Amino acid sequence: MSANLDLARSVRDDFVSRFPGDAARVLEDADDALLASEFTGLGDGSRVTMLDRLSPSRASTLFRNMALAGQIAVIDLAPTHLALNLVPGLAEQQRDALLEALPATTRRDLERLIDLPVRAAGRWMDRMVVTLNRDQTVANAIERIRASPIRGGRTLYLVDSGRRLDGRVDMQALALADGEEIVGDLANPAVAVDVVAPRDEVVALLEEHRADSLPVVDSGQRLLGVVRHDQLLEAVGEAASADMQKMVGASPDEQALSTPVFAIRRRLPWLQINLLTAFLASAVVAMFEGLIAQFTALAVLLPVVAGQGGNAGAQALAVTVRGLALREVGTRELPRLLTKEMIAGIANGFALALVCGAGVYLWSGSPGLSLVISCAMVLSIPAAGVAGALVPMVLTRLGQDPATASSIILTTVTDVAGFLSFLGIAMALASIL
Repeated sequence: MSANLDLARSVRDDFVSRFPGDAARVLEDADDALLASEFTGLGDGSRVTMLDRLSPSRASTLFRNMALAGQIAVIDLAPTHLALNLVPGLAEQQRDALLEALPATTRRDLERLIDLPVRAAGRWMDRMVVTLNRDQTVANAIERIRASPIRGGRTLYLVDSGRRLDGRVDMQALALADGEEIVGDLANPAVAVDVVAPRDEVVALLEEHRADSLPVVDSGQRLLGVVRHDQLLEAVGEAASADMQKMVGASPDEQALSTPVFAIRRRLPWLQINLLTAFLASAVVAMFEGLIAQFTALAVLLPVVAGQGGNAGAQALAVTVRGLALREVGTRELPRLLTKEMIAGIANGFALALVCGAGVYLWSGSPGLSLVISCAMVLSIPAAGVAGALVPMVLTRLGQDPATASSIILTTVTDVAGFLSFLGIAMALASIL
């Protein structure tokens, strides 16, 4: 019976190692009972692989229901980002029991990492690293690599007796070298990143040096782990999706299957703010209530002006937020950025004015109404583009996340600018309407 169980586990583990994505999709679609049964039948390494690929809610539930010994085995093998996703989700008593049962070194590292900022490099590093030293022979180094369970990566790192970073060596250089050569003769200087460095700095260094990984060090230059390129891509992807949610006032912590109470608590404050800003736009329209009552066609065309301005502003906002995230622009480039958006806005405004003016004339037969909406386009589109670039820049200058509800602020600005330009010009040209 035991032999059959071992065979079944071996088959499952082999499938997970060969096809981790397919295995994760099968388990993700399984009901809770089948998921728990299949997960229990996996080895520790395969459990880590699946927990890293399953949705956060299912992974958290599986880990929470594991026995303490199983949790310890998973944390011992898990990459840092997975451990930091799983451990904080435990109940306080369960988390304390797990931390107490971990080896002292692992516990200290984990407690220190939990306190790191959300975007710190240390949260995405892999603590399991094969390290070499300068005095080793190439043959000895290759034997050490073969004996290690760690696979993947083309760069290895050297440390001294105090585990301080002492250089790097390419796997290819080791493979091609004579076995009696000294590793130190093949080493190159290593560019490291501090454990608390922000993710943007890690991205910039990886791009600058075209590296597959970056060593992570503490203040004493001791090697703590490495951030690998694929892990960073995952981090950037999650951050991008979080920024998309923050731009519209949704919490970055909200998942598609979060509870309704959680969604209400995180969304309602921004909806209330949006309601106040909507009243501001309505107040602008109310200023021209008499004009709209006299010329009802103006009310029909208000959404056209507001919609085009909102779209133009959203385009500029998306490009600017991306530029800030990738460090393509900073507040020093604000004048150039605003000039670009103004020129693009004027050109787009004239192009839209021609089409929109012609369409309104065909619909209403009124040259005056056609002229009013054309002039409004020429004014509101550049204003929207400038606002789209200015809002995230101002938030950055104030030390805030430029993605935080910026679209809510922008919508208010573009609506007010569009309504004022359209209705203001209509009032000035009322005699020809």
